[in-house]
Amino acid sequence: MGHGEHEPGAAVFEFPATGAATQLRRGTDGVLRYGDLNPALTELLDLRVHSFANREAVVEVGGPRLTYRELWHSASRIAGGLQGHGIGYGDRVAVHMPTGARWVQAFLGALLSGAVPVLVPDALPTVLAERVIADSRADFVLGPEGPLPDSTAYIDDGAALDDPALLCYTGARQAMPAGVELTNENLLSAVSSVVGALGLPADGVRNLVLLPLAHASGCVDQLLPTFAVGGTVVLAPGARRLADVLVSERIDTVSATPRIFAGLVPELVARRAGVGVRRISKACHRSERAAAAAPATLTAALRGLFPDAKQWSVWGATETSGIGLMVDDTDLADSDATLGFAFGGTELALAGPQASAGHGELLCRGPNVSRRYWNDPDASAARFSGSWFHTGDFVSIDADGLVRLEPVRRVSGL
Repeated sequence: MGHGEHEPGAAVFEFPATGAATQLRRGTDGVLRYGDLNPALTELLDLRVHSFANREAVVEVGGPRLTYRELWHSASRIAGGLQGHGIGYGDRVAVHMPTGARWVQAFLGALLSGAVPVLVPDALPTVLAERVIADSRADFVLGPEGPLPDSTAYIDDGAALDDPALLCYTGARQAMPAGVELTNENLLSAVSSVVGALGLPADGVRNLVLLPLAHASGCVDQLLPTFAVGGTVVLAPGARRLADVLVSERIDTVSATPRIFAGLVPELVARRAGVGVRRISKACHRSERAAAAAPATLTAALRGLFPDAKQWSVWGATETSGIGLMVDDTDLADSDATLGFAFGGTELALAGPQASAGHGELLCRGPNVSRRYWNDPDASAARFSGSWFHTGDFVSIDADGLVRLEPVRRVSGL
């Protein structure tokens, strides 16, 4: 059994932590935590801006190219503009626009104003987007039309680790998506975990991010870790020839969902443009796994297209900051049911009558795991028990800690 607080009726599984494990220490609540985090996400980013001022931070193919200094300056002016509209510490600012350099500027501008950005996926139907904005009680909306707020540069750096830093909605297919509150600690812990597990170097990673930035997998797990190592986030909204982008932008890392990768395979096969890529990161979230056919076949195809690249599949939920389990696809035998091993500070438990035998509903806890849903105490009580998050996925965990989906994909009633 694990340390500290246990979920009643659950079997807790302990395995050596991976990904910056030496920085993890167990808190009085039993949760593993990073001991060297900055007090807030804005402080971490500010330090990186000063370290990598003249490096490219964001490149939008066919659009703006911004260095760290230029991005920070534009975002701080947006923050000043928001302040002029009365926005300040703890307010909610909805970011509702397509992926692109403008999205990144708006997101950072909301952060620097002291507000909590509310990520509203651009792909949401209008009715759902309006419900999300209303549910979040947004004080201001940064939308796709018109100029962004602009005034004297301003940075609010008064946030603390426990303060809410992001409101990210999950369950897009539901009548009312659920708002997940993520703190500075959640975000910074997820960033540390991804950087450590993927071994991201600080020598100029160029990450082609094909994931939606309004999702945790795109924003928290790719955009922010790339910034944390002074890398370049390359965005290609609407680009038709991604094989050319891989070459022209000197891409060494590609991040996407299995479904997106599957759509790229024919083009990449025809162009043979994967020689310079060194890392492939697949966001294998619950909804994406259901939508993507034959992940094992896709992994094999990507091995052929990117012969020198390491491949990872990352499983998580918005409630876990988009991370939790990871598997190295480079060497592991293919299995469509494989979710991966816990990494970073994530710990696992199983609930149900067969939990002690390694079968049951997967529970997660860690410094990256949210504490509750926004404005929904009933859902919070149903899915969060102390520090544990009930994923609703039925899995098995073997003696080495490898988690696999069981035939029953969802636990009844969740």
